[in-house]
Amino acid sequence: MKSFWLFQKTFLKYTMCVVKPRTLLFLLFSLLTLNISAQGIDFGKDSPLRKLQIAEMAITNLYVDTVDEKKLVEDGIRGMIEKLDPHSAYTTAAETKEMNEPLQGSFEGIGVQFNIVQDTLLVIQPVVNGPSEKVGIIAGDRIVSVNDTAIAGVKMSKELIMKKLRGPKGSKVRLGIVRRGIPGILKFVVTRDKIPVKTIDAAYIIRPMTGYIRIGSFGVTTYEEFMDAVKSLQKQGMKDLILDLEENGGGYLMSAVQIANEFLHRNDLIVYTKGRNTQKQEYRAQGDGKLLDGKVIVLINEYTASAAEIVTGAIQDQDRGEVVGRRSFGKGLVQRPIDFSDGSMIRLTIAHYYTPSGRCIQKPYKKGQQLDYAMDIENRFEHGELYSADSIHFADSLKYQTLLKHRTVYGGGGIMPDYFVPLDTTIYTHFFRELAARSIVINANLKYVDNNRRQLKSKYPTFGDFMARYEIPESFIKDIIDEAAKQKIKPRDDKELNATLPQLKLQLKALVARDLWDMSEYFQIINESNPIVMKAVKLMVSQ
Repeated sequence: MKSFWLFQKTFLKYTMCVVKPRTLLFLLFSLLTLNISAQGIDFGKDSPLRKLQIAEMAITNLYVDTVDEKKLVEDGIRGMIEKLDPHSAYTTAAETKEMNEPLQGSFEGIGVQFNIVQDTLLVIQPVVNGPSEKVGIIAGDRIVSVNDTAIAGVKMSKELIMKKLRGPKGSKVRLGIVRRGIPGILKFVVTRDKIPVKTIDAAYIIRPMTGYIRIGSFGVTTYEEFMDAVKSLQKQGMKDLILDLEENGGGYLMSAVQIANEFLHRNDLIVYTKGRNTQKQEYRAQGDGKLLDGKVIVLINEYTASAAEIVTGAIQDQDRGEVVGRRSFGKGLVQRPIDFSDGSMIRLTIAHYYTPSGRCIQKPYKKGQQLDYAMDIENRFEHGELYSADSIHFADSLKYQTLLKHRTVYGGGGIMPDYFVPLDTTIYTHFFRELAARSIVINANLKYVDNNRRQLKSKYPTFGDFMARYEIPESFIKDIIDEAAKQKIKPRDDKELNATLPQLKLQLKALVARDLWDMSEYFQIINESNPIVMKAVKLMVSQ
């Protein structure tokens, strides 16, 4: 095939100046016919594929200006796919790598959590046993140069910095580091390695005998992470489980199937797929799960999608547990990856996902109307669905029955919870939202932890100590309000300021805990103000 196209290009270059356009098009038709016939495929003179090939060749070779043929083809593919469903997509090699990395369980780099503060890379935490920790890099270090190239004070983008820090496993990178209390620039040579990507955000005992696990996404390692968390919590006395899938956008199907299997009995249907040209495929439980007993509550909201909806739908339809929150996103399309040799990929929708009761997870859409589809969540805001269960209405045709207790559940896209929890807009005042949007809160927190890390760790050696005794200093709050004033952001009055302070202090305490320990500690604090989590806790206690 490659040689054929090479012949075509050579032939066309030769004929460009000596053959009339009409004759050239005739030759193009002839060449295409030869190619198709050589492969034993006869598309006929009106074949869409033949038309597409002729168009590409004509533009590449006859168009008045120089054309980037690779980009032309990529734009053509994108144009075709844009007219399909909202989730079919074409990605370049770089886009494909970036998209897959969070789900594949690891990437190759130096192993630090970092943020950019005042145009400088601040190390929040080195990855435990990672390459940076092994050479002595610690939380609070500032990386100012990479391979003798300055990255501080030069307004370099976060994406470019990440590109410089990442690289193949085994490769070495020279880092210049400024450390508080140490004069000059410290030099480190770090050997890049595989860095694990965690998909479990938090796992802890939220109430006596009740565990809490939050899954951020479904990646290659999610099942192993989940089971490690389950074993740890069971050793701490867990009998019941709150499974938090809020904001979980999905990921790998098999990870979702593996986790659902832990809750369901042998031969229980988890999910099935069905498409125009694909046979119905069922995924069933093996009956060897570690969570067959005990109460289960699944938490969802409007950003819960795809694989997360599969787990939720399976637990709800099989009457294994109850669902709390708001209607999930409704992404129930099965994509098949089609890889190209250059690393690019088409993810083509080939089927729909259905819950055990027969509900199609995918919400309605119009082909080619990506903007309308993207505005669905905004429309839910406007229609009041996120604030009141009374604003949600379903046709009788969308009624389905759970498989054991025959409870009524609803189709129509997404998973409807058994217990609706409205979006609470009173928690966050306009002033608080402005502080967050301008990154005033996060930047103030980074500075505070950076200046007080040693004192805080000394005063609160364990998270339990911190949780029980730590309070946000008034000076910390004052710094935030002063910085906001500099940016001309002020509360409307004392009433709004007083209404802002409780949630601001809670958010700051959670952020400080995160930077001193990890995300699990963050959620242990912030969950106490999450209405969906608190509703689940109340249900667990009352059942």
